[in-house]
This record gives sequence, structure tokens and C-alpha cells, in this order.
Amino acid sequence: MGTETLTLESLQASLDAQQAIIEMHQSMNMEVFYWWCTALMLMIHAGFLAYEMGASRSKNALAAGVKNILALAMIIPVFYLVGWWVYLSFPGGLIPVSVSAALPWSASMGPNLDEMGTGVFWAAFALFGATSGSILSGAVIERIRVSAFLILTVLVGGIVWILGAAWGWHPDGWMLAKLGYHDVGASGVVHAVAGFFTLGVLINLGPRRGKFINGIAQTIAPHSLPMTLIGLMMIIFGFFGFLGGCIIFNTGDIGWTTIYNTPTNLSAFAFNTLMGFAGGIVGCYFATRDPFWTMSGGLVGIISVAAGLDLYDPALAFIVAAGVGVMAVKFAQLLERRGIDDAVGAVAVHGFAGVAALILVGVFASGTPNANGYPPISLSGQMIASVVMALVGFVPGYGVSLALKKLNLLRVPEKVEDLGIDEVELIAKSYPEANVPATVQSEVPNKLGSA
Repeated sequence: MGTETLTLESLQASLDAQQAIIEMHQSMNMEVFYWWCTALMLMIHAGFLAYEMGASRSKNALAAGVKNILALAMIIPVFYLVGWWVYLSFPGGLIPVSVSAALPWSASMGPNLDEMGTGVFWAAFALFGATSGSILSGAVIERIRVSAFLILTVLVGGIVWILGAAWGWHPDGWMLAKLGYHDVGASGVVHAVAGFFTLGVLINLGPRRGKFINGIAQTIAPHSLPMTLIGLMMIIFGFFGFLGGCIIFNTGDIGWTTIYNTPTNLSAFAFNTLMGFAGGIVGCYFATRDPFWTMSGGLVGIISVAAGLDLYDPALAFIVAAGVGVMAVKFAQLLERRGIDDAVGAVAVHGFAGVAALILVGVFASGTPNANGYPPISLSGQMIASVVMALVGFVPGYGVSLALKKLNLLRVPEKVEDLGIDEVELIAKSYPEANVPATVQSEVPNKLGSA
């Protein structure tokens, strides 16, 4: 009997050891998944950098690129110090709850061998915030002060968007608990918030000099449309990391779930991301025939289906994306008629498409149950939530940019705008060889010929 007991105890110990190894490897796989999602998301910012540099005139190209680099570098530490705490502390509204584990000096906010989740989740969320800041950057090129931009991008990327996420993504978020809010791919919490924050800033910033003549919008051509198109494609590439970071990698036998703890998988995300990408391009192409908007349509399409990636039939995703692509172009044209100079169409691509995505989930998925006893998805709930997300972005964007305008800190002086921000704020030229005097250029062939 004693020998049998010893054998059973040994067997149990062996099983426990094997289970511990399996659980450790599952936790490591989770870390690896979000590690590479975060790495892919950095491609979004390389894309924004190229996209906005190409969309600028050459005299402002470096300023557009440097703004993106600085935004990334400044949003990350602010999100570490404040953003993660906002997410965990404000799910119920504007009154925080005490969450000491989210404070930057807590044990979970640094190297901790007993905790394998917080760091990679924080990293993914930090890059979501950086994307929010980059959405603003393209719209305001060629006339905003670098200092003003950094204040605004840190505000939206480090604080504002994550308040929307606390309300709409957190397991105890009031929009989920009361409205049945559904937004698995951040159409609302990132894109709608950042898009309407940008609209608030643009109202106070004003158009570029020469954009409107006698009230008629003029074309200000990008200095490198190929660079812009390549940048947009890099953003699309990075969005696979962005959307991957929106899905929950569970250890144990649960499998993939959405951020709302409802079952899903990467296959659903793959079908609808690609169909949305294709549909948005088709919609924007037939609405404009313009290369810039055609490529931007890929972004519009993905954003327009991101909220319902887990629910849509792929054919429906294509139709939704194509339809929103057409409407986004019309919305951008409406803003331009109202005197809003959005240099890259960011309000339409992100703000309008994000709001449309939320509402369309209510149209096509109304009645779909939520987990944990929360209300089912509804059209009324999604519409209310879309207004909330737009206001969460617009109010601080308008308010803070108005304060900067009153202090004469928002926009560069007219002489600087005419000369170019690169030469004044960065003391550099993106293409110095283009400024070689004509007499010198004419001498070069002669010297080569005589040689």
C-alpha cells in the first residue's frame, strides 16, 4: 500500500510539473504574440512619417517627419506615467477609482518575473495611443508650430483616447455595461476620438496660406505623391499588428476572445480586414479617380469594418467598406466647402469612418448578445456611443487649441509659413541640392564634358 501511495504521489507530482511547464509556455506565447503585434505597429508610424512627408511641400517635409518621431517619443512616457492609470481608473465615467497597480511605481509596471501580462499589454496600448497622435499630425502639416503640435499630440495620444477606451473597452466600462457597446477593432476608441479631436484643432488652426482664394479651395500638391502612397501602404501593413493587438490571447483552454470576452479568432479578423481594405479602395477610387484617395480608401475600409470584425460576413464587410469609402470622400469635400483645410483627409478617413463603423455595427448586428450579462448590441446604443466618442475627442481638441491660439502659440507666423518650417524651426533642408544656383548647375555638364 505504501509503495502504491508513493507511486500515485510521484505521478501527481509529475503531472503537476508538466502542467506548470505548459502554463509557462502558454504565458510566453501570449507575451510573444503581443510583442510582435507591437513591433508591427511601429510600421504604422514609419508609414505616417513617409505619408506626411510626401504630402507636404518640400519646404515642410522634414518638419512633418520630425513631428511624427517626436510624437512617438513623447506619447510613450506620458502613457506610462498617466495613460495606463486613466484606463484602469475611469471605467465608470469622470470620477476615478483607486487602482494602485496602475501607478508607474507599482510592481507590475516594471520588470517582474511573477507577472507576464502587464508589460506587453501596456506596450500595445501605448502604440494605440501613438497612432491616435499620428492621426492628428497629417491634418495640420505646414502651418502648426512644432511645440503646439507636441502639446496636442501628447494630450490625445497619452490621455484623451484612453479615456474613451476606459469607457468602451474596459470590462467595467459604462458604455459596455449600459449600452452594450461593441468596438473590437478600435474604430471608436482610437479613430473616432482622434479624428474629431483633429477637427477641433483644425477649426482653430485655420487653412494653409493659399488654400482658399475668394472662398474657392485650391489644390496644394504634395511634393512626392509616390512617397505618400508608399507610406499609406506601410500603414496598412502595420494595421495587422494594430488589429492583432485588439484580440485577446487567452491561456488555458479558452482560446481567442474579443476584448469583450466573446469568442472569436484570427481567421475572422483576416477575412474582414482584407475585404474591408479592398472595399475601401474600390469605393474611394470610383468616388474620385484620385491616386491619393484611392490608397487612403484602404485605411477607410479597414476602419469602417474594424468595430465589427468578429461579426461580419466577408461579403458584407466589402460592401460596408466600399459604401463608407464613397461617403468619406463626400464628407471630406463637405469640410473643405466649410473652409476646413485637412491636408490629408484625416477627419474623414478616421473620424467619419470611425463613427460610421460604430453605427453600422448597430445596424447589422443589433440584438447580438454580449458576454457577462451585459446588454446586447443595439442601434440606439451604438449611436449614443458614437456621439460620446466624437465629443470625447472634439471638446479637448477644440478647447486646448483655442487656448494655444489665444496665446499666439498655435500657428507659425506668415513669414515662416512662406519660407518653410524646415528652415526656421529645424534649420535644415530636406533637398538641399535643389537650391544649387542655376549658374552652378549649368557649369557642371561643361566641366564633365571638358574632362
